[in-house]
Amino acid sequence: MSSDAPEIDLTDSLVSELKLDPASSSHLYLQVRNGLARMIRERRFSVDDALPSERVLAERLGISRVTARKAIGALVDEGLIVRRHGSGNYIAPMLEQPLTRLTSFTEELKQRGFEPHSRWIRRVVGPAMPEEMVALGLSPGTRVARLERVRLADATPMAYEASALPVSVVPDPEGVKDSLYNYLLERNTVPVRALQHIRAANANSRQAELLGIPLGQALLFITRVGYLDDGRAVEITHTWCRSDYYDFVAELRR
Repeated sequence: MSSDAPEIDLTDSLVSELKLDPASSSHLYLQVRNGLARMIRERRFSVDDALPSERVLAERLGISRVTARKAIGALVDEGLIVRRHGSGNYIAPMLEQPLTRLTSFTEELKQRGFEPHSRWIRRVVGPAMPEEMVALGLSPGTRVARLERVRLADATPMAYEASALPVSVVPDPEGVKDSLYNYLLERNTVPVRALQHIRAANANSRQAELLGIPLGQALLFITRVGYLDDGRAVEITHTWCRSDYYDFVAELRR
């Protein structure tokens, strides 16, 4: 199959489903953007599928390249498309994470065909903060391992994460590589249950810089406390997830 096939297939789908109306009060770029956004959210395409180039999109839809560029740019800003310089535009990763199963970021990504990575900010030991002492049941002066990093799916920043664990559980923070839970599993101290609290937040300047997003963009802020089977709390993790890439799912029964 030629390298043009993904562009032709995708553009053919757009042409067949998207009926542009030049007389509409909605700008043409918005009509293109809305149609393509709907198809992406309906999972018509797979993550990392190549999008048609602006030239191909413009030619097949009968619009200007400026209009096509503006539509693609809007989807990039919304996090639905990833722009890779020198390569093209691709469907962005979306992580659908169930709320009924305790899994690590690494496990969830690998199950969906992504390559998980960590961009480490710091791995150090320091005194426990009041919130950490309460959550982990620690005495004043107890030292904890602090792990702070950006979590990536392939090359895309997905979340900013800060964890604290007793040094009895993580004596050597530098020994934690991409997966904290793999490290804990090797030491027989991996949590078997966790309590999570999720709420909305807006990215501050530091989070925006680390995640490559605009200041104030909506995030999902998650606080998780992980417990061993004997009831001991061994992990408190704060995670700021990009809401444009994360989708939390819970099945409810009556």
